[in-house]
Formats: sequence, structure tokens, C-alpha cells
Amino acid sequence: DADDWNTLHVLEEWLEEANSQDRIVLGLLKNTPAWATDGEPFSGVPRGLYLPIDDPQNLWANYVKRIVEYYGPRGVHHWIIWNEPEIEAGVYGHEFDGSVEDYVRLLQVAYLVAKEHDPEAVIHLAGYSYWHDPGYLAEFFEALEAMPEAAESDYFFDVLSLHIYFRVETVGELVRQVDELQNSYGLDKPIWVNETNAAPNLDPWWPVERPVFQVDLDQQAWYLVQAYALGFAAGADSIGVYKLIDILLPEGGESFGILRPDYSRRPAYLAYSTTIRLLEGFSGPVDMQQTEDYIVVSFRKNNQFVRILWARKDTALDVALPALVEHGNLVDYSGRMEPVAAEDGHYFISLDGARCYDECDIGGPPLFLIEDGVL
Repeated sequence: DADDWNTLHVLEEWLEEANSQDRIVLGLLKNTPAWATDGEPFSGVPRGLYLPIDDPQNLWANYVKRIVEYYGPRGVHHWIIWNEPEIEAGVYGHEFDGSVEDYVRLLQVAYLVAKEHDPEAVIHLAGYSYWHDPGYLAEFFEALEAMPEAAESDYFFDVLSLHIYFRVETVGELVRQVDELQNSYGLDKPIWVNETNAAPNLDPWWPVERPVFQVDLDQQAWYLVQAYALGFAAGADSIGVYKLIDILLPEGGESFGILRPDYSRRPAYLAYSTTIRLLEGFSGPVDMQQTEDYIVVSFRKNNQFVRILWARKDTALDVALPALVEHGNLVDYSGRMEPVAAEDGHYFISLDGARCYDECDIGGPPLFLIEDGVL
């Protein structure tokens, strides 16, 4: 009932550890209990949503107030407001029964209440999956623009959120598309890819029956490196993997974890670790060169130049890249390193082709080219 308050699912020692490691914790606010809605439990619009935010009968406002007052002092200031509200009723993943206007009101209440009770609060839009309803975000901006008070409150959100899976080149395409869309409404909010991955169903230690998107363990690892490169090249401010580990997953259930449900490591775990280590601290714009056959994404960090390259098709090829210094290192997704020397001002690098079961949704094995001492 309304007096229940359970914080046991998020142990405070987890938050203390996150704070000590200077990690950002994002809280996800969603799902309406049966007593708090006149609609369906979990997906129903909260009762009293359109009442003033200080009205005790506005249950959503009360909930947000209590959440930020409790977790703000514990270092949690980032809040995602609901999850994938564009998925229609009757479709797997449906979580919100309200209209676009109802979601805007949900966001408005959360923004005003959170900012009032925690000046450090950062409000993230619900993760948008795009393919379920490609027009939803435009409808959202139209509804937002129709509210005269929205501009006064910075349009009720601080960060755009995206969920992108399986087809790796759509990571960059959707980040750019969403950025262009918000720019057309005069907005320029940061874009976070909160969820991305290609869940492997061809894992011999955790096989999954799936009619589409056949993905093996190597491909999941390749996907993560490529997704980070493409997302940052398109202007994403943050990218996160869904997810670390699948808890209480039934045998044969679709497993997204870079750790299996038994905590054993998939190759994607090494790919994630290598990518974070090699890209940590990059600054400035990220450049991308794309041909019909391969992609090169370039990062600068201090006196180091990092390029990530991979084949787009199932054919192996050799690529010549201009050398900035005479010697560099090639690193594969697992972190294995070997030196490489420039010849005639270029590095000559062999790329293995992609592994394409149905289509080439994921490129071939990516390589990092690291050059130190670059001014």
C-alpha cells in the first residue's frame, strides 16, 4: 500500500562503493502498483497525475519527492523517467498505457518535483527503442512544444536516452537522427545510449532458440567495440552495455550479459574492458572514415592517437592508414597487443571479414591502432 517503503533491492553498500569509485548511478522510475492507478497494474497512468504537484493525491509527485529526498544524500541524482513508453499494449515489452501527452505530464511532474527537492537532480528521458514506433519521439517533441510552460523549465528533461541493439551501424545512425530531430525543435540535450548489445544465442554454454539475429560469442564482443566507436563518432555523450549479468534467468532464456548467469566471462567482457581502458580520457571530436568495405574511427587522448577499424563485409582486406609516428601497437578486442611499424608513412593492416549468418549486421573483428607521442 501507500505506506510501504522498501529499499532492500538497492543495498546501501553498493551506493557507497559507487561513490568511492566516482561512478554515476542512474535510477529508473517506472511501474505503477495496483493501488496507485485506475488502469492496469505496472503500466497504468499514476492516479492524480494531473493534480498540482503539491497535492497529496498526486501519487506520482509524492513518490518522486520521497525517492529524491532519500537517495540524493546517498549520492544518486540521475533519474530515468519510465522505460520505452512507445511500445504498444499487447506487444512484448509494453510498460506504459498512457498517451504521449500523459508521458509528457509524467516527465513534467518528475522534473519539477526532483529539481525542487534535489538541486543536483538530472532527469533522463525514458529509453527510446526507436523500432517499435519510429515516430514517437517526434510526437513527444510536438506535445512538449505545445506546452507554453515547457520552455520555462528547460523542457522538463536534461538527457535523451536511447536503447539500440543487434544492428551495430544503427547505433551511429540513430544517435545522429535523434540529434537532428531535437535540433529541429531548438534543443541540444546530451544523448546517452543507455542500452546497447547483441545478445548471443549461439553460445555453446548457454544456447538460445531465436528466429532472428543469429549472434555468436565473437560477434557479441566485436559488436561492443564497434558500438562504442560509432556512438561516440555520432556525438553520444555516454554509452552503456545492457547488461553485466543476467540474474535468475531460466535455462534457455535470452541472455544479454557479458557475464553468463553462472558468472563465467563471455568474450564480450574482455571487449568491454579493453574498450573502456583504451578510450578512457579521450577528448575533442571523434572522427570517422567510412568506405564501402571498412570503417575507421579516430580518438585523441593526451599525446596518444587511437584508431578503431574493422571490415564491414564478409571479405578480408588490407587497409593502409597514414602513420603519425614510426611505431605503433595493434590491439585486438581481448587486449592482446603486438607492435606494428610504419612503411613509407603508412601502417598496412589486415582485417578479417565479418561473419554474416543472415546479413552483415555486425562488422568483422575490430582492431585498435595505438600511437603514442602524437602532438
